[in-house]
Amino acid sequence: MTSDSLIENIRAELGDKAVFINDQIGDKYLSDWSGETARLRPRALIRPADTGEVSVLLQLCHDAGQAIAVQGGMTGLSAGAIPQDNELAVSLERMSGIEEIDSDAMTMTVLCGTPLQTIQEAALAAGFSFPLDLGARGSCTIGGNVSTNAGGNQVIRFGMTRSLILGLEAVLADGTVLSSLNKMLKNNAGYDLKQLFIGTEGTLGIVTRVVLRLFPKLNSRCTALCAFTQLSDVIHFLQLSGSEMGGLLSSFEVMWASYYRHIIDHVPHLHSPFDQQYSFYVLMEIEGSDQQQDSRRFQSMLEAALASGSIQDAAIAQSEKEATTFWQIRDGIAEVLPTLAHCANFDIGVPISRMQDFITDADQQLQTRFPSITTFTFSHIGDSNLHYIASTGVKEDKEKIYDIVYRLIGDYQGSVTAEHGIGILKRRYLKYSRSETEIKVMRQLKNAFDPKGILNPGRVI
Repeated sequence: MTSDSLIENIRAELGDKAVFINDQIGDKYLSDWSGETARLRPRALIRPADTGEVSVLLQLCHDAGQAIAVQGGMTGLSAGAIPQDNELAVSLERMSGIEEIDSDAMTMTVLCGTPLQTIQEAALAAGFSFPLDLGARGSCTIGGNVSTNAGGNQVIRFGMTRSLILGLEAVLADGTVLSSLNKMLKNNAGYDLKQLFIGTEGTLGIVTRVVLRLFPKLNSRCTALCAFTQLSDVIHFLQLSGSEMGGLLSSFEVMWASYYRHIIDHVPHLHSPFDQQYSFYVLMEIEGSDQQQDSRRFQSMLEAALASGSIQDAAIAQSEKEATTFWQIRDGIAEVLPTLAHCANFDIGVPISRMQDFITDADQQLQTRFPSITTFTFSHIGDSNLHYIASTGVKEDKEKIYDIVYRLIGDYQGSVTAEHGIGILKRRYLKYSRSETEIKVMRQLKNAFDPKGILNPGRVI
Protein backbone atom coordinates (compact mmCIF):
# COMPACT_ATOMS: atom_id res chain seq x y z
CA MET A 1 0.00 0.00 0.00
CA THR A 2 1.40 3.39 -0.97
CA SER A 3 1.66 6.29 1.42
CA ASP A 4 -1.08 8.24 -0.35
CA SER A 5 -3.45 5.28 -0.48
CA LEU A 6 -3.02 4.55 3.25
CA ILE A 7 -3.82 8.13 4.16
CA GLU A 8 -6.83 8.15 1.86
CA ASN A 9 -8.05 4.89 3.42
CA ILE A 10 -7.71 6.48 6.86
CA ARG A 11 -9.61 9.53 5.64
CA ALA A 12 -12.36 7.33 4.23
CA GLU A 13 -12.77 5.54 7.56
CA LEU A 14 -12.31 8.45 10.00
CA GLY A 15 -13.48 11.42 7.96
CA ASP A 16 -11.89 14.69 6.88
CA LYS A 17 -11.97 16.12 10.43
CA ALA A 18 -9.48 13.47 11.53
CA VAL A 19 -6.79 13.78 8.84
CA PHE A 20 -4.34 16.64 8.26
CA ILE A 21 -1.38 16.85 5.89
CA ASN A 22 1.47 19.21 4.98
CA ASP A 23 0.83 22.82 6.08
CA GLN A 24 -2.41 21.80 7.81
CA ILE A 25 -0.27 20.37 10.62
CA GLY A 26 0.43 22.99 13.30
CA ASP A 27 3.77 23.43 15.02
CA LYS A 28 2.43 22.16 18.36
CA TYR A 29 2.44 18.61 16.96
CA LEU A 30 6.12 18.77 16.00
CA SER A 31 7.86 19.21 19.37
CA ASP A 32 7.40 18.64 23.10
CA TRP A 33 8.66 20.70 26.04
CA SER A 34 12.16 19.23 25.77
CA GLY A 35 12.76 21.19 22.56
CA GLU A 36 15.76 18.96 21.90
CA THR A 37 15.00 17.26 18.59
CA ALA A 38 14.56 18.43 15.02
CA ARG A 39 11.02 19.41 14.05
CA LEU A 40 10.13 16.78 11.45
CA ARG A 41 6.77 17.08 9.74
CA PRO A 42 4.93 13.73 9.92
CA ARG A 43 3.43 12.10 6.83
CA ALA A 44 0.07 13.05 8.28
CA LEU A 45 -1.59 14.06 11.54
CA ILE A 46 -4.47 11.81 12.59
CA ARG A 47 -6.93 12.90 15.29
CA PRO A 48 -9.30 9.98 16.11
CA ALA A 49 -12.51 10.82 17.97
CA ASP A 50 -13.09 7.58 19.90
CA THR A 51 -11.80 4.10 20.65
CA GLY A 52 -13.44 2.66 17.56
CA GLU A 53 -11.55 5.08 15.33
CA VAL A 54 -8.27 4.29 17.11
CA SER A 55 -8.94 0.61 16.48
CA VAL A 56 -9.62 1.13 12.76
CA LEU A 57 -6.57 3.37 12.44
CA LEU A 58 -4.26 0.82 14.02
CA GLN A 59 -5.67 -1.98 11.87
CA LEU A 60 -4.82 0.01 8.76
CA CYS A 61 -1.37 1.02 10.02
CA HIS A 62 -0.60 -2.54 11.15
CA ASP A 63 -1.53 -3.97 7.75
CA ALA A 64 0.61 -1.34 6.01
CA GLY A 65 3.51 -1.53 8.47
CA GLN A 66 3.14 2.20 9.10
CA ALA A 67 4.90 3.61 12.17
CA ILE A 68 3.05 6.09 14.39
CA ALA A 69 3.94 8.56 17.13
CA VAL A 70 1.25 8.75 19.82
CA GLN A 71 0.61 12.24 21.22
CA GLY A 72 -1.14 13.61 24.29
CA GLY A 73 -0.58 17.13 25.62
CA MET A 74 3.00 17.33 24.25
CA THR A 75 4.37 18.32 27.67
CA GLY A 76 6.94 15.51 27.80
CA LEU A 77 10.65 16.08 28.33
CA SER A 78 12.03 12.94 26.65
CA ALA A 79 10.91 13.49 23.02
CA GLY A 80 8.73 10.37 23.18
CA ALA A 81 5.78 11.97 21.35
CA ILE A 82 7.75 13.88 18.71
CA PRO A 83 7.19 12.41 15.23
CA GLN A 84 10.28 10.95 13.62
CA ASP A 85 11.05 10.48 9.94
CA ASN A 86 8.18 8.94 7.93
CA GLU A 87 5.86 8.46 10.94
CA LEU A 88 2.20 9.38 11.33
CA ALA A 89 1.42 11.61 14.30
CA VAL A 90 -1.64 10.35 16.19
CA SER A 91 -3.04 13.01 18.53
CA LEU A 92 -5.63 11.89 21.09
CA GLU A 93 -6.75 15.42 21.97
CA ARG A 94 -10.28 14.95 20.58
CA MET A 95 -10.84 12.04 22.98
CA SER A 96 -11.46 14.28 25.98
CA GLY A 97 -14.17 14.05 28.58
CA ILE A 98 -15.32 12.59 31.88
CA GLU A 99 -17.65 9.68 31.30
CA GLU A 100 -18.63 8.82 34.86
CA ILE A 101 -18.05 9.67 38.49
CA ASP A 102 -19.08 6.76 40.72
CA SER A 103 -19.46 8.30 44.18
CA ASP A 104 -20.01 4.96 45.90
CA ALA A 105 -16.92 3.33 44.41
CA MET A 106 -15.01 6.64 44.52
CA THR A 107 -13.89 6.29 40.91
CA MET A 108 -13.85 8.45 37.81
CA THR A 109 -13.86 7.06 34.27
CA VAL A 110 -12.25 9.41 31.75
CA LEU A 111 -11.12 9.52 28.14
CA CYS A 112 -7.39 9.53 27.49
CA GLY A 113 -7.19 13.06 26.09
CA THR A 114 -8.71 14.71 29.17
CA PRO A 115 -6.41 17.36 30.70
CA LEU A 116 -5.24 16.59 34.22
CA GLN A 117 -6.59 19.89 35.56
CA THR A 118 -10.04 19.10 34.19
CA ILE A 119 -9.99 15.84 36.14
CA GLN A 120 -8.84 17.57 39.32
CA GLU A 121 -11.58 20.20 39.08
CA ALA A 122 -14.31 17.63 38.34
CA ALA A 123 -13.22 15.57 41.35
CA LEU A 124 -13.37 18.63 43.63
CA ALA A 125 -16.80 19.61 42.28
CA ALA A 126 -18.05 16.13 43.18
CA GLY A 127 -16.65 16.36 46.70
CA PHE A 128 -13.52 14.30 46.07
CA SER A 129 -9.85 14.77 45.30
CA PHE A 130 -7.66 13.35 42.56
CA PRO A 131 -4.15 13.76 44.01
CA LEU A 132 -1.93 13.49 40.94
CA ASP A 133 -0.50 16.97 40.47
CA LEU A 134 2.33 18.49 38.43
CA GLY A 135 3.20 21.82 36.93
CA ALA A 136 1.88 20.92 33.47
CA ARG A 137 -1.58 20.15 34.88
CA GLY A 138 -3.36 22.52 32.50
CA SER A 139 -1.77 21.05 29.38
CA CYS A 140 -0.86 17.43 30.06
CA THR A 141 -3.45 14.71 29.48
CA ILE A 142 -4.26 11.66 31.56
CA GLY A 143 -3.22 9.36 28.71
CA GLY A 144 0.25 10.88 28.76
CA ASN A 145 0.33 10.66 32.56
CA VAL A 146 -0.48 6.96 32.32
CA SER A 147 2.02 6.26 29.55
CA THR A 148 4.90 7.80 31.53
CA ASN A 149 3.65 6.80 34.99
CA ALA A 150 3.86 10.46 36.01
CA GLY A 151 4.90 11.34 39.55
CA GLY A 152 4.40 14.90 40.70
CA ASN A 153 4.29 16.61 44.06
CA GLN A 154 2.31 14.17 46.24
CA VAL A 155 3.97 10.83 45.50
CA ILE A 156 5.09 10.29 49.11
CA ARG A 157 1.44 10.13 50.19
CA PHE A 158 -0.52 8.88 47.20
CA GLY A 159 2.05 7.18 44.98
CA MET A 160 2.78 7.55 41.27
CA THR A 161 0.09 7.42 38.57
CA ARG A 162 0.21 3.62 38.70
CA SER A 163 -1.21 3.71 42.23
CA LEU A 164 -4.17 5.81 41.11
CA ILE A 165 -5.40 3.58 38.28
CA LEU A 166 -7.90 0.78 38.84
CA GLY A 167 -8.60 -0.11 35.23
CA LEU A 168 -8.11 0.99 31.67
CA GLU A 169 -8.94 0.35 28.04
CA ALA A 170 -6.19 0.07 25.43
CA VAL A 171 -5.96 -0.61 21.71
CA LEU A 172 -3.23 -3.02 20.64
CA ALA A 173 -1.04 -2.61 17.56
CA ASP A 174 -3.32 -4.69 15.33
CA GLY A 175 -6.44 -2.78 16.37
CA THR A 176 -7.64 -5.22 19.04
CA VAL A 177 -9.48 -3.40 21.84
CA LEU A 178 -8.54 -4.63 25.30
CA SER A 179 -11.10 -3.39 27.79
CA SER A 180 -10.28 -3.86 31.46
CA LEU A 181 -12.29 -1.06 33.11
CA ASN A 182 -12.08 -2.49 36.62
CA LYS A 183 -13.44 -0.37 39.49
CA MET A 184 -12.35 -2.55 42.41
CA LEU A 185 -9.31 -1.92 44.57
CA LYS A 186 -8.94 -5.66 45.10
CA ASN A 187 -9.06 -7.82 41.97
CA ASN A 188 -6.60 -10.71 41.70
CA ALA A 189 -8.41 -12.57 38.92
CA GLY A 190 -5.50 -13.47 36.68
CA TYR A 191 -2.86 -11.18 35.23
CA ASP A 192 -3.19 -7.47 35.96
CA LEU A 193 -2.99 -6.50 32.29
CA LYS A 194 -3.33 -2.77 32.87
CA GLN A 195 0.21 -2.71 34.20
CA LEU A 196 1.49 -3.48 30.70
CA PHE A 197 0.34 -0.05 29.53
CA ILE A 198 1.33 2.10 32.53
CA GLY A 199 4.79 3.56 32.17
CA THR A 200 5.50 1.82 28.85
CA GLU A 201 5.21 5.06 26.87
CA GLY A 202 2.73 3.86 24.27
CA THR A 203 5.04 1.17 22.94
CA LEU A 204 2.69 -1.75 23.75
CA GLY A 205 -0.71 -0.17 23.06
CA ILE A 206 -2.66 3.08 23.05
CA VAL A 207 -4.59 3.80 26.24
CA THR A 208 -8.05 5.20 25.39
CA ARG A 209 -9.98 5.12 28.71
CA VAL A 210 -8.91 5.11 32.34
CA VAL A 211 -10.67 4.33 35.63
CA LEU A 212 -9.13 6.54 38.31
CA ARG A 213 -9.18 6.30 42.10
CA LEU A 214 -10.69 9.26 43.90
CA PHE A 215 -10.06 10.22 47.51
CA PRO A 216 -12.09 12.15 50.09
CA LYS A 217 -11.75 15.88 49.69
CA LEU A 218 -9.32 17.28 52.25
CA ASN A 219 -10.48 20.45 53.99
CA SER A 220 -7.28 21.67 55.63
CA ARG A 221 -3.84 22.54 54.33
CA CYS A 222 -0.74 23.78 56.13
CA THR A 223 2.34 24.93 54.21
CA ALA A 224 5.79 25.90 55.45
CA LEU A 225 9.21 26.75 54.10
CA CYS A 226 12.04 25.47 56.30
CA ALA A 227 15.79 26.06 56.28
CA PHE A 228 18.55 23.52 57.02
CA THR A 229 22.34 23.34 57.11
CA GLN A 230 22.76 19.63 56.35
CA LEU A 231 20.99 17.14 54.09
CA SER A 232 21.13 14.57 56.89
CA ASP A 233 18.92 16.90 58.96
CA VAL A 234 16.52 17.19 56.00
CA ILE A 235 16.22 13.42 55.75
CA HIS A 236 15.73 13.05 59.50
CA PHE A 237 13.03 15.72 59.43
CA LEU A 238 11.28 13.98 56.51
CA GLN A 239 10.99 10.83 58.63
CA LEU A 240 9.99 12.78 61.74
CA SER A 241 7.28 14.81 60.03
CA GLY A 242 5.85 11.71 58.39
CA SER A 243 5.55 10.12 61.80
CA GLU A 244 4.42 13.19 63.76
CA MET A 245 1.75 14.17 61.26
CA GLY A 246 0.11 10.74 61.26
CA GLY A 247 0.08 10.27 57.51
CA LEU A 248 -1.01 13.83 56.66
CA LEU A 249 2.28 14.77 54.98
CA SER A 250 1.54 15.19 51.27
CA SER A 251 4.51 17.16 49.88
CA PHE A 252 8.15 17.49 50.85
CA GLU A 253 10.21 19.38 48.28
CA VAL A 254 13.92 20.05 48.84
CA MET A 255 15.85 22.88 47.19
CA TRP A 256 19.63 23.10 47.35
CA ALA A 257 20.98 26.63 47.93
CA SER A 258 22.22 26.87 44.33
CA TYR A 259 18.69 26.48 43.02
CA TYR A 260 16.94 28.53 45.70
CA ARG A 261 19.20 31.57 45.37
CA HIS A 262 19.04 31.54 41.58
CA ILE A 263 15.23 31.53 41.63
CA ILE A 264 15.05 34.30 44.23
CA ASP A 265 17.58 36.40 42.32
CA HIS A 266 16.12 35.90 38.84
CA VAL A 267 12.34 35.71 39.24
CA PRO A 268 11.31 39.36 39.91
CA HIS A 269 8.18 38.86 42.02
CA LEU A 270 9.70 36.32 44.42
CA HIS A 271 11.58 36.94 47.65
CA SER A 272 12.92 34.80 50.47
CA PRO A 273 11.14 34.89 53.85
CA PHE A 274 14.52 34.39 55.56
CA ASP A 275 17.03 37.09 56.50
CA GLN A 276 20.06 34.89 55.91
CA GLN A 277 21.09 32.14 53.53
CA TYR A 278 21.12 28.42 54.23
CA SER A 279 22.34 25.27 52.50
CA PHE A 280 18.95 23.58 52.04
CA TYR A 281 15.34 24.69 51.91
CA VAL A 282 12.29 22.44 52.28
CA LEU A 283 8.79 23.25 51.11
CA MET A 284 6.45 20.97 53.01
CA GLU A 285 2.69 20.62 53.10
CA ILE A 286 0.21 18.59 55.10
CA GLU A 287 -3.46 18.08 54.26
CA GLY A 288 -6.17 16.91 56.62
CA SER A 289 -9.75 17.41 57.74
CA ASP A 290 -9.58 19.97 60.58
CA GLN A 291 -7.75 23.21 59.83
CA GLN A 292 -7.52 24.41 63.42
CA GLN A 293 -6.35 21.11 64.85
CA ASP A 294 -3.97 20.38 61.98
CA SER A 295 -2.45 23.86 62.22
CA ARG A 296 -1.73 23.39 65.93
CA ARG A 297 -0.05 20.03 65.33
CA PHE A 298 1.93 21.44 62.41
CA GLN A 299 3.19 24.45 64.35
CA SER A 300 4.03 22.34 67.38
CA MET A 301 6.12 19.96 65.29
CA LEU A 302 8.05 22.83 63.68
CA GLU A 303 8.67 24.52 67.03
CA ALA A 304 10.07 21.28 68.46
CA ALA A 305 12.36 20.86 65.45
CA LEU A 306 13.58 24.45 65.81
CA ALA A 307 14.24 23.92 69.50
CA SER A 308 16.26 20.78 68.81
CA GLY A 309 18.36 22.55 66.17
CA SER A 310 17.52 20.22 63.29
CA ILE A 311 15.72 23.13 61.58
CA GLN A 312 17.51 26.46 61.43
CA ASP A 313 14.47 28.56 60.53
CA ALA A 314 10.90 28.13 59.36
CA ALA A 315 8.15 30.27 57.82
CA ILE A 316 4.56 29.04 58.00
CA ALA A 317 2.27 30.35 55.26
CA GLN A 318 -0.36 32.60 56.85
CA SER A 319 -2.61 32.72 53.80
CA GLU A 320 -3.37 30.94 50.56
CA LYS A 321 -1.49 33.69 48.75
CA GLU A 322 1.64 33.11 50.83
CA ALA A 323 1.43 29.35 50.31
CA THR A 324 1.17 29.97 46.56
CA THR A 325 4.27 32.16 46.73
CA PHE A 326 6.22 29.39 48.45
CA TRP A 327 5.18 27.00 45.68
CA GLN A 328 6.21 29.56 43.06
CA ILE A 329 9.75 29.40 44.45
CA ARG A 330 9.75 25.63 44.04
CA ASP A 331 8.21 25.86 40.55
CA GLY A 332 10.32 28.84 39.49
CA ILE A 333 12.41 26.59 37.29
CA ALA A 334 9.74 26.96 34.60
CA GLU A 335 10.56 30.67 34.34
CA VAL A 336 14.32 30.28 34.65
CA LEU A 337 14.91 27.30 32.36
CA PRO A 338 14.36 29.22 29.08
CA THR A 339 17.14 31.62 30.10
CA LEU A 340 19.71 28.82 30.53
CA ALA A 341 21.36 28.21 27.18
CA HIS A 342 21.93 24.59 26.15
CA CYS A 343 21.31 23.14 29.62
CA ALA A 344 21.31 19.43 30.44
CA ASN A 345 18.08 18.77 32.33
CA PHE A 346 18.12 15.62 34.46
CA ASP A 347 15.12 13.81 35.98
CA ILE A 348 16.89 11.04 37.87
CA GLY A 349 16.43 8.69 40.79
CA VAL A 350 19.10 8.24 43.45
CA PRO A 351 18.80 6.22 46.68
CA ILE A 352 18.14 8.72 49.47
CA SER A 353 21.05 7.47 51.56
CA ARG A 354 23.46 8.18 48.69
CA MET A 355 21.94 11.39 47.36
CA GLN A 356 24.39 13.87 48.87
CA ASP A 357 27.39 11.77 47.84
CA PHE A 358 26.02 11.62 44.31
CA ILE A 359 25.53 15.40 44.12
CA THR A 360 29.03 16.03 45.47
CA ASP A 361 30.53 13.54 43.03
CA ALA A 362 28.58 14.91 40.04
CA ASP A 363 29.47 18.51 40.88
CA GLN A 364 33.15 17.67 41.24
CA GLN A 365 33.37 15.68 38.01
CA LEU A 366 31.55 18.33 36.01
CA GLN A 367 33.51 21.25 37.48
CA THR A 368 36.78 19.45 36.77
CA ARG A 369 35.76 18.97 33.14
CA PHE A 370 33.96 22.31 32.75
CA PRO A 371 35.28 24.91 35.24
CA SER A 372 32.62 27.49 34.30
CA ILE A 373 29.65 25.12 34.62
CA THR A 374 26.52 26.12 36.56
CA THR A 375 24.43 23.49 38.36
CA PHE A 376 21.07 23.62 40.15
CA THR A 377 19.57 20.90 42.30
CA PHE A 378 16.10 20.31 43.71
CA SER A 379 14.31 17.15 44.72
CA HIS A 380 11.09 15.45 45.78
CA ILE A 381 13.53 13.41 47.95
CA GLY A 382 10.88 11.28 49.70
CA ASP A 383 10.47 9.30 46.47
CA SER A 384 14.22 9.42 45.62
CA ASN A 385 13.55 11.75 42.68
CA LEU A 386 16.27 14.31 41.99
CA HIS A 387 16.16 17.15 39.46
CA TYR A 388 19.63 18.24 38.43
CA ILE A 389 20.33 20.95 35.86
CA ALA A 390 23.76 21.73 34.44
CA SER A 391 24.86 24.23 31.81
CA THR A 392 28.03 25.71 30.38
CA GLY A 393 26.12 27.71 27.78
CA VAL A 394 27.95 25.77 25.05
CA LYS A 395 25.82 23.51 22.85
CA GLU A 396 28.61 21.00 22.22
CA ASP A 397 29.07 20.40 25.96
CA LYS A 398 25.53 19.18 26.63
CA GLU A 399 25.96 15.59 25.43
CA LYS A 400 29.23 15.34 27.34
CA ILE A 401 27.43 16.44 30.50
CA TYR A 402 24.73 13.83 29.93
CA ASP A 403 27.35 11.11 29.45
CA ILE A 404 29.15 11.97 32.70
CA VAL A 405 26.05 12.19 34.90
CA TYR A 406 24.20 9.17 33.50
CA ARG A 407 27.30 6.99 33.83
CA LEU A 408 27.54 8.17 37.43
CA ILE A 409 23.89 7.22 37.94
CA GLY A 410 24.85 3.66 37.07
CA ASP A 411 27.63 3.73 39.65
CA TYR A 412 25.14 4.79 42.33
CA GLN A 413 22.50 2.18 41.34
CA GLY A 414 20.07 4.95 40.44
CA SER A 415 17.59 5.55 37.64
CA VAL A 416 18.23 7.62 34.51
CA THR A 417 14.61 8.76 34.71
CA ALA A 418 12.37 8.99 37.76
CA GLU A 419 9.14 10.33 36.32
CA HIS A 420 9.49 11.69 32.77
CA GLY A 421 10.17 8.47 30.88
CA ILE A 422 12.89 7.27 28.52
CA GLY A 423 11.42 8.39 25.19
CA ILE A 424 14.08 8.96 22.55
CA LEU A 425 16.48 11.21 24.41
CA LYS A 426 17.40 8.76 27.18
CA ARG A 427 17.22 5.49 25.25
CA ARG A 428 20.97 5.02 24.93
CA TYR A 429 21.38 5.53 28.69
CA LEU A 430 18.85 2.88 29.73
CA LYS A 431 21.71 0.40 30.16
CA TYR A 432 22.86 2.33 33.23
CA SER A 433 19.59 1.54 35.06
CA ARG A 434 18.49 -1.80 33.61
CA SER A 435 20.41 -5.05 33.19
CA GLU A 436 20.86 -6.81 29.86
CA THR A 437 18.35 -9.42 31.00
CA GLU A 438 15.75 -6.78 31.86
CA ILE A 439 16.18 -5.07 28.50
CA LYS A 440 15.94 -8.43 26.73
CA VAL A 441 12.59 -9.14 28.42
CA MET A 442 11.39 -5.64 27.46
CA ARG A 443 12.21 -6.45 23.82
CA GLN A 444 10.34 -9.75 24.09
CA LEU A 445 7.25 -7.94 25.37
CA LYS A 446 7.53 -5.36 22.60
CA ASN A 447 7.82 -8.07 19.93
CA ALA A 448 4.87 -9.98 21.35
CA PHE A 449 2.54 -6.98 21.50
CA ASP A 450 3.79 -5.12 18.46
CA PRO A 451 5.50 -7.58 16.08
CA LYS A 452 5.71 -5.05 13.24
CA GLY A 453 7.10 -2.34 15.51
CA ILE A 454 4.61 0.38 14.54
CA LEU A 455 3.84 1.80 18.02
CA ASN A 456 6.28 4.55 18.99
CA PRO A 457 9.26 2.80 17.42
CA GLY A 458 12.65 3.81 18.74
CA ARG A 459 11.24 4.91 22.08
CA VAL A 460 12.39 3.28 25.34
CA ILE A 461 14.25 0.39 23.64
